Formats: sequence, C-alpha cells, structure tokens
Amino acid sequence: MILSFSEKTYKATRKIPRGKISTYWEIAKAIGKPGAARAVGNALNKNPYVPKVPCHRVIKSDGSLGGFASGTRKKQKLLQSEGVIVKKLGSEYVPGRT
Repeated sequence: MILSFSEKTYKATRKIPRGKISTYWEIAKAIGKPGAARAVGNALNKNPYVPKVPCHRVIKSDGSLGGFASGTRKKQKLLQSEGVIVKKLGSEYVPGRT
C-alpha cells in the first residue's frame, strides 16, 4: 500500500514518545522529504487522528512552538503535562528538551 504524504507524516509523528519533542524538519527528513517541513506542518494542522498522532510534540527547528490547531497555549499546556519544560522567551514559547 502506498501512503500519502499526510499518512507518512502521521505515521512518523506517532512514533514520538510522550515527554519528547521533534521538529517539522526532523519529521520531513524521516519520511524522505527534508525540504518539506512546511508541508509537514500543514498536514499536522489537519491531523484527523488526535490524540493517537501527537502533533503537539512537533515544534519549529528554532525551538519555538510553531502552530497548533487548538492554539499555542493549548500546545504549551499539553507539552508541560508530559513533562516537557516550556519557558516563555519574549513573545514566543520556547520548549526546552527534557
């Protein structure tokens, strides 16, 4: 069976363990499309498999949270509930890796 780009994205994202984070670029690289980080973000924005596909665990390469369909405050709270340290830096939330 040939998986669509979105399904490959969801499959790779599903592998991120609780309490850990990855980046849009790392997911794109994992599915063989290292130049498609923005497309990964777009696919995750439409994630129909919440919570089985933990899209809140994917952040931007610069360490900022990036987008989240339910809002970045919700993303921050989900990460904190999993033990990921999230600190506020200026107007962006920057998660620390645990």
